[in-house]
Amino acid sequence: MVTVIISIVLHELAHGWAAIWQGDDTPKMAGHMTADPMVHMGGMSLLMLALVGMAFGAMPVNPRNFRSHYGDAIVSAAGPAMNFLLAFLSLTALALWMRLVGIADDGPAHNGQYLLRIFGVTNIALGIFNLIPVPPLDGSTVLGNFVPAYRRWLESLGNPTWMFFILFIVLWNAPYQYNPFGIAQNVMAAYLGLFGFVMG
Repeated sequence: MVTVIISIVLHELAHGWAAIWQGDDTPKMAGHMTADPMVHMGGMSLLMLALVGMAFGAMPVNPRNFRSHYGDAIVSAAGPAMNFLLAFLSLTALALWMRLVGIADDGPAHNGQYLLRIFGVTNIALGIFNLIPVPPLDGSTVLGNFVPAYRRWLESLGNPTWMFFILFIVLWNAPYQYNPFGIAQNVMAAYLGLFGFVMG
């Protein structure tokens, strides 16, 4: 829960920082530039996290204020980019820790290494999941910014949120190695292996 809350809050703040950089003060005006999980996630999301392990967040922005033609894509991609950055930092810290003192078998050191591992895998999975081009995920806005025909098609569907529920059901029933967490595990293993190789 700690991992997911921190990751979602920073994900949403990244959207806000990018929007402000693009000339939109909506995140500030709406009071969303804060670290308070209740602001970004709300009670329902936190309750869902506690009960079923799923959560979501939101950051209000106004694309009409963006100074760049690709402002939509920049602001939307900022969230997943934050997740990948958090994964890189946590897995690098884990790799250095294991390099210096080895893999801890038990006690606080084991818990600390486990937390870094979970933090890294979760953020890789969140980054991958949010880049899937299905609304309301960030990937749909990124793709729609570069492919207007795709955005027009989504708009013609009226309320395309049903696509998200179909995606969720497909991923829920997919073999573990093909869902975002399975892919994230492989990415983590590859990164740790590469780090160990480079460090000799």
